[in-house]
Amino acid sequence: MTIKKSVVVLGPTASGKSDVAMAAATMVPNVHIIAADAMQVYRRMDIGTAKPTEDDQSRVVHYCVDVAEPSERYSVARFAEDVAAARKKISKADASELIVGGTGLYVTALVDGLSMPGDYPKIRAQLEANRDTEALYEQLSELDPEAVKKIDPNNRRRMIRALEVCLGSGKTFSSFGEGIGAYPPVDTVQIGIKWQREALRERIALRVHKMIEAGLVDEVRGVLNEPKGISDTARQALGYKEIIEHIERRWSLEEAIDATILRTQQFAVRQERWYRRDPRIQWVEVQNDPIAEVAPLVLSALG
Repeated sequence: MTIKKSVVVLGPTASGKSDVAMAAATMVPNVHIIAADAMQVYRRMDIGTAKPTEDDQSRVVHYCVDVAEPSERYSVARFAEDVAAARKKISKADASELIVGGTGLYVTALVDGLSMPGDYPKIRAQLEANRDTEALYEQLSELDPEAVKKIDPNNRRRMIRALEVCLGSGKTFSSFGEGIGAYPPVDTVQIGIKWQREALRERIALRVHKMIEAGLVDEVRGVLNEPKGISDTARQALGYKEIIEHIERRWSLEEAIDATILRTQQFAVRQERWYRRDPRIQWVEVQNDPIAEVAPLVLSALG
């Protein structure tokens, strides 16, 4: 299997990476886009995930978008399988791949081909039944001290995943290399978009308000009311978690909006920290227009 060129355009949420990718992909023939985003995989979760529009997807072939139901638990292991299938199609089309990320672990999985631990549903169900998050954290601390250093004590979902792997595989979660990299030389070119912190914070706030205006509340309500409901994984999507609090009458809409903005800003900081560890990324500090300032580098890499 041969892919002509492999390029990544990455950055924190609201940095403009999707716009840059679309601009570049429409200027170069035969470029396909792989979305490395843990939430754009879910069908009907469009507004809050800033998913490529139908028009974008009609103009450029996209992969790893709309591949799961909101009721499903989607993992990086399943993402790796979807990417493998996508790359077969890209190779057959004699095309180049343009990866847009997104979710740091998903980008790392694409670039470095991480070994992905399996799923252990029965063990996961037992762990999810334990509502004592602090006890789960202590258990993980004993089983995998390295993994626990990289997991927020409040990130119950990631904690359960780490424990599931430890208990199911008999190996430590950290041994699979999630979040750990030696950053060896690769053929894939990685281009990162960076904004001044305050400018990015403003872009995030503006985008959240635009999502609300575009109908995010109705979108969340629709997914929440589906017969099979929404999985714990999909429920954690930025904005969805907060809007659910509003729909279920625990927060006002204003409180939900403020919480979404704050959580998204905090998430953007964590994304930057993840990517900053990789010395192979070529960073561009954007001043005004990400398309004008970053797309030429992407085009050069694809060329």
